[in-house]
Amino acid sequence: DMRPYIAARMAERAAGPTLTSREIQVMGLLSQGLRNKEIATSLGISTETVQVHVKSILAKLNVNDRSAAIAVALRRGSIHLS
Repeated sequence: DMRPYIAARMAERAAGPTLTSREIQVMGLLSQGLRNKEIATSLGISTETVQVHVKSILAKLNVNDRSAAIAVALRRGSIHLS
């Protein structure tokens, strides 16, 4: 029975602050191993703006680095590996 697992995942997803659609885009590119400059080029924004998004993501997910942010975002279902 998957219901307890699904309930736990839903509770975890609802628990923290939600990422904006742009932050989810940035997370997706981070999970592909792109650097800030590459993310900026891909999204047509400045590297400074990417840094602001990354800082916001780390704060919202309550983590200290990109790897931990990717792990949390995957667990929450915010991003998916393709």
